[in-house]
Formats: sequence, C-alpha cells, structure tokens
Amino acid sequence: MRKLLKYLKPFAGLIAAAVVLVFMQAMCDLKLPDYMSDIVNIGIQQGGITDAVPEKAGSETMEQLILFFSSDEQALFDKYYEKNNDVWELRDRPSSEDRESLNAAFTRGFAAVGSIKALAENPEALAEIMKQFPISQDRPSEGDASAAASGDLFAVLKALPEEQRLEIAAKVTEQYDSMGASMSEQAAVAFLKEEYETLGMDTAAIQRRYILTTGLKMLGVALLAAVCTITVCLLSAKIGAGLGRDLRSAVYRKVSDFSNAEFDQFSTSSLITRTTNDITQVQMLVVMAIRMMVYAPVMGIGGIIYALQKSVSMSWIIVLGVVVLLSLVGTITSIVMPRFKRMQSLIDRLNQVTRENLSGMMVIRAYNTQQFEEKRFDKANRDLADNTLFVNRVMSAMMPAMMLIMNCLTLLIIWVGAQQVANAAMQVGDMMAYMQYAIQIVMSFLMVSMMFIMVPRAAVSADRIAEVLTTTPQICDPENPKSPENGPEPRGTVEFKDVTFRFPGAEEDTLEHISFTAHPGQTTAFIGSTGSGKSTLVNLVPRFYDVTSGQVLVNGIDVREMTQHDLRAEIGYVPQKGILFSGTIDSNLKYGSPDASEDQVKRSAAIAQAADFISEKQEQYEAPISQGGTNVSGGQKQRLSIARALVKNAPIYIFDDSFSALDFKTDAKLRKALHENIADATILLVAQRVGTIRHAEQIIVLDEGKIVGKGTHDQLMQNCEVYRQIAYSQLSKEELE
Repeated sequence: MRKLLKYLKPFAGLIAAAVVLVFMQAMCDLKLPDYMSDIVNIGIQQGGITDAVPEKAGSETMEQLILFFSSDEQALFDKYYEKNNDVWELRDRPSSEDRESLNAAFTRGFAAVGSIKALAENPEALAEIMKQFPISQDRPSEGDASAAASGDLFAVLKALPEEQRLEIAAKVTEQYDSMGASMSEQAAVAFLKEEYETLGMDTAAIQRRYILTTGLKMLGVALLAAVCTITVCLLSAKIGAGLGRDLRSAVYRKVSDFSNAEFDQFSTSSLITRTTNDITQVQMLVVMAIRMMVYAPVMGIGGIIYALQKSVSMSWIIVLGVVVLLSLVGTITSIVMPRFKRMQSLIDRLNQVTRENLSGMMVIRAYNTQQFEEKRFDKANRDLADNTLFVNRVMSAMMPAMMLIMNCLTLLIIWVGAQQVANAAMQVGDMMAYMQYAIQIVMSFLMVSMMFIMVPRAAVSADRIAEVLTTTPQICDPENPKSPENGPEPRGTVEFKDVTFRFPGAEEDTLEHISFTAHPGQTTAFIGSTGSGKSTLVNLVPRFYDVTSGQVLVNGIDVREMTQHDLRAEIGYVPQKGILFSGTIDSNLKYGSPDASEDQVKRSAAIAQAADFISEKQEQYEAPISQGGTNVSGGQKQRLSIARALVKNAPIYIFDDSFSALDFKTDAKLRKALHENIADATILLVAQRVGTIRHAEQIIVLDEGKIVGKGTHDQLMQNCEVYRQIAYSQLSKEELE
C-alpha cells in the first residue's frame, strides 16, 4: 500500500482541504446534541434564562441575595449593577470569567434565600440552625433578637459577619449542593424566573427568544455540516477518480514497456483484473478513508469528551457498548478476511476462463465442447458467487447486530439516566445529549472497524498493482544510447554473433551459437521444423527478448545500445498472427506511420495484394474493421498486416510466417511485388513452405535451436539433409528442379 502513496502527491492540496472540512463536519456534528441539550435544559426547563445572573431584580430580593456574597463577589456586584428606583439592573455585560463568578454567587444566594424562606415556615428548624450560629457580642439590640425570634432571619443575618453568613448559606443549601452544579443553577433560575414575573417581565418572550436563537444556531451548524459533507464527498470523489486514472495510466504505461518475459510472468486476465477491479478497490478505500479516517477519530474522541461533560457516572455504559461492538467486529473480521483475500484470485480465474471461451469460440464449436466450457465457466462463476455470498451474508449480520447494540445502549442510558434525573443528579437535556454522544461514539468505532475490514482487501489489491508497477522490465533502454543511423555498417544490416538464448526459468537453451549476417537488398529466410526456434530468433532483432549471450547487431550497433524506440523505428514487423485494431482500414494501415500519404497507403496495399479486396468494399479505405479484425478473412488480415508494415517504409522487414494464410498464387505475386518495390530493404522471412523461400538469397535451416544449414536453395539441396527432407515433404522432385 505504501508503494502507491506517491500517486497521491498531486492531490495533496485537495486531501488537506478535505481533512479540514471533515474536521469541521465532525465538530459541527458534535455541537448538535449540545444545542439540543440547551434547548431542553435552558429553553424549556429554565424558560430561556441561561444562568442565575439576573438582568433585573427588586431591591428587597437583591439585598437578601447579597447577604450570601463574599467580599470579592460583593465587589463584582458593585462593578456591574446599579439601582434605579427600587430595581437593581445589570448595566454592563460581564466578562466570561466575571459572569461565571457572579453566576456561582447568585446560585448560592438564590438557594440560600429560597431555603431560608422555606425554613421560615418551620420555626423549630429555624431555631435549630440559629443555635448553631449564635449572634456575636456586638449584635444589635433586643429588637433584632425579637426579629430573629419572630422568624425574620434576614434581619439577623445582616448583622452577622461575612464568614458566619456563608457558613449559614452552606448549611441551608446542602440539599442543592448534593444535586450538582447544573441542577443547583436550574433551581436558582426557577427563583429568578419568579422574580422576573414579580417585576412584570415577559418571561414567555424570553423563552421564545432563546429557543428561536438556539434553534437558528443549531440549524446553521447543521447546514454548515451538510455543506462540509457535500464538499468532502466531491473532493474525495475527485481524489479517488484522479488516483484511479493515474494508476490505470501508470499500469498501462508499465505494461506497454514489458518484454515478452514479463508477459509470461503476468497473465493477460490478471493484468486486466489489476487494471480494473484492483484499482477500483484502492480507489474506494481512498474515498472512504478521506471521509472516515479523520471523521471517526474526531467523533469518537470528541464524543467521549462531550459525554463525560454531561455525566461521568454513566461512562461505563459507553465502555460496555464499545467492547461489545469491537468483539462483534473482530469476530466477523476473522471470519470474512480469508474470503476477502481469495476474492481477487477468483476474479482473475473468472476473467481467464471468459477470455479463453470468447477467444476460442470457433474451436469450441468445432469440437462440440460447449457443455464442457459451460461447466468450466459455471464452476469459476459459482466459486466467485459462493465466496461473495458468504462474505455478504456474514457482513449482513453486522448492521442488525450493530443496531441491536445501539438500541440496547439507548435503553440502558434511558434507564440509568432516568434514575439520575429522578434523583436530581442530571438534567433531561443532558441525558438526551448523552444518548446522542453514545451513538456517535459507537458509530465512530464502527466506522474504524469497517475501515479495518476494507483495508486488508484493498491492501491485497494495492500489492497486486504495486507488483506490476515495481516490476523491472528485463529489456531497458541504455543510459547513453547510440543512434542506429550512425552505425558502422550499411543501414539495414542485421548480424547475429554467436547468439545463445534461453527463456527465463527454462532449463535448456532455445537457440545455441547462432551466427549469420543479413544484408540490405537481400532476403534471409528461416525454415525448420516446428519448435526449432525460428520465431524466437527473429524476435531477438526488435528486442522482444534479449540474448542470453552473444550479440545482435543492427547497422553494426548492438541492439542493446539503442533505445527501443529508435531500434523499432528501423523495423517493419509482421507477426505470425495478424492483429488488427478496431477502426478503419486506413487507420490500421497508418498505425505505424500516422503521417503517411494516401499514395503511400495505396502503394503498400497494392504490394501486399490487398488493393483488390479493399476496392470491392463500398467505403474502400474507410471500411470499418471490428475488434481483432473479425470481419475480414485470415488471408485478408495477413495482407493488411503486411501492408501496414510496408507503409512504415523501414530499412528492415521481418515477416514471421506471415504468408501462411495466402494461397500459392497470391504468395507468389506478393513476393514478386516485394522484390520489385523494396529491393533495397533487408527482409527476414520465417516460413514453413519451401516455395515461399526458395528464391531467397540466404536460407538458414534451424533444427532444435541450432543452424544446421545456410545458403541458397540449390546449395542446401546439395549439402543439408534437414532441408532436403523438408523440401521433398512439400514438393515433388520435378517441382524442385
């Protein structure tokens, strides 16, 4: 997987932007439950009053409240409040730190005042508290004592020192302190709301304003999260598509540089699967990783932090849910992972069988083996289907199990949270938010788990792609290449110097100690029994393979000292099997020379004996050619392949058994036209028919990879037994004379 990371460098900016947007999306999603909690706790339960710091309060109420302020809190009160008539008003907006201090002071004050007013209705409890805090020696006169006896505790408290007043406040507010800060604040807000109503303030408007404002903020955050999500999807899709495009291009370019040795290593069906399915797997992983690899950790960690802020005592529920979920995912992963790894090889196998069936359809029909091939395809298809179904069936259990875990988690949170709400240890909005955070945490762990499932399969695909990209072709261009035009020998000269060749991994040499020279203006033909190495020999000239030892020289320069492009520009090559590409006759003939003139194309077609059947077509040179040339006959395909090589007008021509599909008359006419029109070129001709090569200036006879005869037809008939056997097996004695 790491070997493919360099292909993400062009998208570094997009990835960075996507990561930032994913982080923003996660933070927005984490804020939504918090806003919902505020709407329930503050908007509904507290009537839209955010804290215990009053905007306004009557002078009597305020005087009672500040009895329970410390000197520092009294200073803050004096800093921010002023008295207008009988009402104290907040004149300046406190800083966040000062507001927090004032909120704590007023929360304590409202709790103490409320408790003392409640105690005033219970003289015995009031007297008990007063015994614990006797009035000091410098207390007021007996009038104040009588006030205390009558229950006017505020008058007595006013005469007490600050330290004792705070002790009394702590004593009478024990029940509020046990509820926690948020519940104490909520109770204080309830007293503040009563004060607002006493002053004639519209508390309903305050509530509506808060809910509307918070709701709009929540909507804005949700819209921002949606914009981030959509943008991230677009960016990740662009990155994934771009990566897939670049990988496909890189694989294609790499495969284009492969020699035949590399094609022997990688099957065609495997290369197709690696270029399509494997790259798609990597592409999907990148798209999902950009969206999940940042989002899931931020949601998980952020959800835990926010949940702990709501309630620490219920954290065990989240731990339990995560442990159960990870156990489930671990079990499922251990079951399906081997099947994921096997899937790519099964796709390779299916592609291979399909390709063989389609390519060999005529042979299959000729031998009536349709049922056998159907069974072979059905087995490959069923193996892949069974493997895929097994994976999907196991994976399908994950979502219901996950939903069951989340629903059980929700029920557990409601059950435990309801008890805490009943005990005034938690607010309803906090419980609802905690529920949302728990689901977000579980979902984030599920996303991470899903990535762990996707990564191994994509890693297998990435390794298969990297295997192609990191394969070093055995045939490479030299660092300081030589130009074939500057060779010491005449242009078109081909020389083999003691050439030995062995296929990679083979135990025996295919060619041994081959030496000959092919001169311009001459035809050098190769003949021999099947498997004698004729095609292998001529494939060494364009460097489809490199020699094991010895040298192949073109224009007097070792072919390994030229670039492959320069070398092959000197050669017009016609393979054993004529290959045509989808397009037109004209596009196929100009395949190696796009700038060739119309006259040059027609002349080459005439030499190749293809002009007659081309002229019979309605579109002539614009007649369509289907993929693989299936809409023309074998002989026509060979003639078009020969014409394509001739359009190139190269100094060297290699005809690798390219006349096999031609009748004797067409064969003779074609050879005559070649002799008349490309007399200056070097022709290397592989053939099975003696009649095709008997007029060649040089005939090389191969047997088991060795030269057993070299010379003209007449010379070989006299001194080469192998050639004589081939000749007499094809022609009569009279025809050979």
